[in-house]
Amino acid sequence: MHLSPSFPRQGYVSYPQLLGLQAFWVGDQFRSNDDGAPFGTAGKPIYSAIESSGIYRVTVVVIRYFGGIKLGTGGLVWAYGGVAAECLRSVPTCVVKSRVPMGIDISYDLLGVLYHQLQSFKVEDIKQDYDTGKNNTTMVTLRVDYDKVDDLEEAIRANCARDISIHKR
Repeated sequence: MHLSPSFPRQGYVSYPQLLGLQAFWVGDQFRSNDDGAPFGTAGKPIYSAIESSGIYRVTVVVIRYFGGIKLGTGGLVWAYGGVAAECLRSVPTCVVKSRVPMGIDISYDLLGVLYHQLQSFKVEDIKQDYDTGKNNTTMVTLRVDYDKVDDLEEAIRANCARDISIHKR
């Protein structure tokens, strides 16, 4: 695999990808590539560095120009894992929260109550569609933090005296 013309003499390019979230695993989504290095000496040590760092939704690429046989398998594991760990310690990070899209069928007279709840839960992308509702109702769509979905639904149901339809995707 060649990354780009910027690395014309690259030897091996190894990378794992960790795509899941620690807070709510939906199965381990993990891939790695040793790119010709002995099995388990490149991708797995990089993956271990990622797991130890606590950073998720990340791809780490390590390019090796030299070493191979001279390093031996232990040296390769140490080199790939060590370089990945050092990079992950020094990289700037940011929190990325997953957002869940929701739709709420609600009557016009309850819109004020609903919007008050939406404001207190700091939801995003609020849209209102008057065309899809029936019998004096409207559809309000929004996106809310994954960890606030159940609390928002409970608050809406508690503050709206009537039966409303809530759709989660």
